[in-house]
Amino acid sequence: MRIFHLIIKEIIHRKTNFLLSFLVVVIAVALFVSFFTTGQASKRETVRLMRDIGFNLRIISKKTDMEKFWIAGFSEYTMPEDYVEYIASYKGISYNHLTAFLQRKIVWNGFNVILTGIGKEVCPMGKSSSPMIFSIKPGTVYIGFELAHNLGLKSGDVVNIYGKQFTIERCLSESGSEDDIRIYAHLNDVQNLLGMKGKINEIKAIHCLCNMKDKNADSLVEVRSQLEKILPDTKVILMHSIAEAREKQRFMAEKYFGFIMPVVLVVCMLWIGVLALINVRERRQEIGIMRALGYSSDKIAFLFLGKAVLIGLTGAVIGFIIGTGLSMKFGPDIFKVTASMIKPVTKLLYQSVIVSPIFCAVSFFIPAMIAVTQDPADILREE
Repeated sequence: MRIFHLIIKEIIHRKTNFLLSFLVVVIAVALFVSFFTTGQASKRETVRLMRDIGFNLRIISKKTDMEKFWIAGFSEYTMPEDYVEYIASYKGISYNHLTAFLQRKIVWNGFNVILTGIGKEVCPMGKSSSPMIFSIKPGTVYIGFELAHNLGLKSGDVVNIYGKQFTIERCLSESGSEDDIRIYAHLNDVQNLLGMKGKINEIKAIHCLCNMKDKNADSLVEVRSQLEKILPDTKVILMHSIAEAREKQRFMAEKYFGFIMPVVLVVCMLWIGVLALINVRERRQEIGIMRALGYSSDKIAFLFLGKAVLIGLTGAVIGFIIGTGLSMKFGPDIFKVTASMIKPVTKLLYQSVIVSPIFCAVSFFIPAMIAVTQDPADILREE
């Protein structure tokens, strides 16, 4: 009789032992798949929240008087525009979407306005992402809501600022902030208008925890430490946000998972090993008869290891289905922003189908070796 047929018959005959081993594999795979799938959703959710909240990192001159800074909304001191490229070229950076700003309060057409020059977004080396803010073409401006409303301006109009003509690209909607009295223009245009060529007074960015060496470290301390090495004559202001708190929570969950998962795997391996030992003990007479009939040690070992592989394969497939199902059912309620992006991760199925049989075979190894080393004469004599 072929070994495979013996494995199937043995599974049918001893259903309880097989089902208990199968259950362990299903639980382990389902746990891993569900955590990984929701973990990917958590990362996407954090990135989306960071993007929606906006810039949360402000780099200004170290000479800035913070009292005046908070009153005015920007620093009166300037920095070289080259600082943006210099920061972006630094490896191990923990922030993204570096954007240079030059801001000054001016009086225009009888109104106090904030003239704001915006440079091109720059990403650190090796990174790329969609723009955080609108891109302004040279010779055009974006007008804040209050200015457009009070002066009756609309898109396409031509306005004069300090003797230079600009076309209104867009009149912005009401924001309920100082942005309603801003005039946004290309950085080079504002530098020329103010006679501050090559100067900026702020660099804004999005802080990202993904490159922090110590995930539990204080974000502001880590960022300031990085910047001191690059530009010692600047200071950093970090706007703490719910997205950053969420990222911290995700790192904490990953830390716990990194501790719990190995424990679960060890317990599962011991469970399967004990069940395999019980199986060997129950089949002592069968093993003795097979050895007496001339079955080699290799075939006896394959009888047990083949069963282990079968348990691993079926458990991996069912575990993947259950784990993915749990993620698809409960994930959208947890990660509402990226709910539509929670999808089955096919590569986990391939990984599970490869790893689970190996895991089960390792668990069965010692019981299998015990089975092949038993003397058939001793076994049959006992029986």
